[in-house]
Formats: sequence, structure tokens, C-alpha cells
Amino acid sequence: MAVFVALGAFLMTLVGGWVAQRVTDRRHLVLGFAGGLMLGVVGLDLLPEAIEAAGGPVFGVPAALLLFVAGFLVAHLVERLLAVRRAAHGAGEERVPQVGLTAAAAMVGHSLMDGVALGAAFQVGTGMGATVALAVITHDFADGFNTYTITSLYGNARRKALLMLFADALAPLAGAATTLLFTLPAELLGCYLGFFGGALLYLAAAEILPEAHHEHPARSTLLCTVAGVGFIWLVVGIAD
Repeated sequence: MAVFVALGAFLMTLVGGWVAQRVTDRRHLVLGFAGGLMLGVVGLDLLPEAIEAAGGPVFGVPAALLLFVAGFLVAHLVERLLAVRRAAHGAGEERVPQVGLTAAAAMVGHSLMDGVALGAAFQVGTGMGATVALAVITHDFADGFNTYTITSLYGNARRKALLMLFADALAPLAGAATTLLFTLPAELLGCYLGFFGGALLYLAAAEILPEAHHEHPARSTLLCTVAGVGFIWLVVGIAD
């Protein structure tokens, strides 16, 4: 049942990527909306789940928040190291395609864990599975949208962006299938969500949103960002 429901997540991810491709003439609006989606996913979805599942505090700080900060710093470090390496070869401060691929790979990993969570929910019961399925299928639109946008933003060819999009679409199916073999401990899942949330917030705050406002500092771009956050809030509210 979980694998069958994951087919819906597969299709919704592809729809999100298709939408991101079709609005290239309004790139600043796409990036503004993507930044809002990422901010909403981190603040309204990932972090609350991570704090609840990751266990007790470590030296007075919730483990999920420590890993959240670690994820932010690791994302910053990886980008800086790749940028320095590129500059050393005379490429200047242009965006590094590997950063986009790494970020997209993290999105694929997140979608894989979505599938695992979906399978685990159906192991608990049909009602729990249906609730998690609604959340996963709906927010996979944002995952597909962001995966294609991030990969393209860093100068990767359309073929690579589509490859990462399809990998992201297949990931929930693979994750749900793995729950036929084992169950992921809740604390480990919570720690992962915290770390991934930190990396995702860095990309939104340091890359996506500044790029959205660089050439088009319009009010409409800001409204798209707010709309992205509002969309995730609606998804979370419906899921609850």
C-alpha cells in the first residue's frame, strides 16, 4: 500500500519540476517562490518534526537544533571550498555547478526519507499512513520544484536538472520499498531532518533569495516568497 501511494509522490514531484521549467521567463518569481517553499519546509515542517523525533537535549540544546546548525555550516563550507577551488583554476566567483548537484542530491535524500516515513506510517496503521501520505504527496510538488530550480540555478545543463528531478521523483518509491525490509529508528530520522533543514535554509537564505532579488527587486518577488511559505503552512495544516 505504501509503495502504491508513493506513486502519487512520484507524479507530484514531476509536476513540480514541470512547473519550474515552464516559467523560465519569470525566473525571479520562480526563485522567490522556491525560496519561500524552502523556508516554509524548514521552519514549519522539518524542524518541528526533527525536534520531536530526535530525542533529548545534548548539553542543554535539542539534538535536532545542533544538527540544524551543523547542516547550515556544512553547506556553507562545501560551497566555499568548491568556489575557492574553482577560483584557483581561474574561473572567478561564478556559481559552481557541483554545489547545485550536491544540493539536488540532498533533496533526493530527503525524498528517500519521505518514502521511508510513508512506509513506517503504514506499518503503524492505515489512518496514520493516510495522514502522512497527504503530507508527502502534497509537499513533493515543492521538492520537485526546488530540485529542478536549484540544479539549474548553479549553471547545470537542462539534462542534468531533469536527471536530478527524475531521481527525486523515484526516491519516495525506493524509500517506501525499503520499509518492507526494515524500520528506521525515529531518533535517527529526526537527526537527519535537523541536519538537512540547516543545509536547506542556507541555500534559501544565502543563494536562492538573493539571486531572486538581484536583477528584479520587485514587490511581486517578495509576494511570491510569502506565497511559498503560505503554501507550506497550508500543507502542514491540512496534514495535521
